[in-house]
Amino acid sequence: MMQSVIVTIYPLLKDEFALSFVQIGIITLTFQFTASLLQPVVGLVADRHPMPFSLPVGMLFTLGGLVLLSVAPSYPVLLLSVGLIGCGSAVFHPESSRVARMASGGHFGLAQSLFQIGGNTGQALGPVFAAAVILRLGRAKADWFGLAALLSIVILLQVSRWYHHHLRARVRKHVVDDTPRFPPRMVRRTVGILLLLMFSKFFYLASISSYYEFYLIKRFDVSAHVAAQLLAVFLFAVAAGTLIGGPLGDRIGRKRVIWLSILGCAPFTLMLPYVNLGWTVALSVLIGLILASAFPAIIVYAQDMLTHRIGMVSGLFYGFSFGLGGLGAAILGLMADHFSIEFVYHVCAFLPLLGLFAVWLPDVRPPGQAPTQHDAIPG
Repeated sequence: MMQSVIVTIYPLLKDEFALSFVQIGIITLTFQFTASLLQPVVGLVADRHPMPFSLPVGMLFTLGGLVLLSVAPSYPVLLLSVGLIGCGSAVFHPESSRVARMASGGHFGLAQSLFQIGGNTGQALGPVFAAAVILRLGRAKADWFGLAALLSIVILLQVSRWYHHHLRARVRKHVVDDTPRFPPRMVRRTVGILLLLMFSKFFYLASISSYYEFYLIKRFDVSAHVAAQLLAVFLFAVAAGTLIGGPLGDRIGRKRVIWLSILGCAPFTLMLPYVNLGWTVALSVLIGLILASAFPAIIVYAQDMLTHRIGMVSGLFYGFSFGLGGLGAAILGLMADHFSIEFVYHVCAFLPLLGLFAVWLPDVRPPGQAPTQHDAIPG
């Protein structure tokens, strides 16, 4: 919720600081880049030296960034504030993803979806609250969202205590999983394909999450408030897709979910630039619902392959997703400045076709679960 405040107030920031689309993209890039670079590092360190109390520490970074965002007097200070929020995300995600897997009871996909649904629901609610508070009362009210950060710190302290006791119990029972399950060559090829599929997913999502409001305002002449509400509708669809993807992967196999979710939204993305406002909203809901189901399946698929590096692989994929979102926002902003915001949506419509590469993924299952013929994907 707190992170989505940044995207929602882009129209306000654009007017207040006289920003170009490229500068808007750089704001997203700064947030995503700090999160992207630090998450794999945090995850790798946490695999060797678990840090239960890093969860509330990460939220402290977010709190500091929100307070600074509300008072930033210049564009560089604005970038510093979103960089702090990005650092908070980088510290939070690798260890919290491990906690979700620990608490799953073996239902890894369901646990990952429930973990991610918190983030996606917050992203969907963020524009609603930001539109009601910040877009009406001014940027200085962004520090009100710091109250959510303070509440989160209190909650995460309890989670961290549970995590700490759980780790001590595992050490006493000598439960250590440090053995690779698959040959390194297969792992490298599979991770490469997954990263390519994530490129397709998050570059396209960047076109909507960062520029959907501008697209609706420019193409259909809606108000900034209406555009923010329609962005929230799309983000709720993303939240629903995230909730579906994990347990569906538990049931029918991660590979099948990955295959269907990325390639399955291609017809709708190809139609989107040519329809009216009503169909634009309807298609964006379908795109968000289908495309978002891939991410929990991808994360758990990678965790199943690298069970001895849960923190590193979680940090890598969360970090890569943040980095792609930021890079996509900057590149698409440059395209929007030089051509038009409509041109961005025409080009991005073809990205989900990269989902064809999912056919080369092996069928990876958690330890103790053998794939069956029913679970295989033809080709």
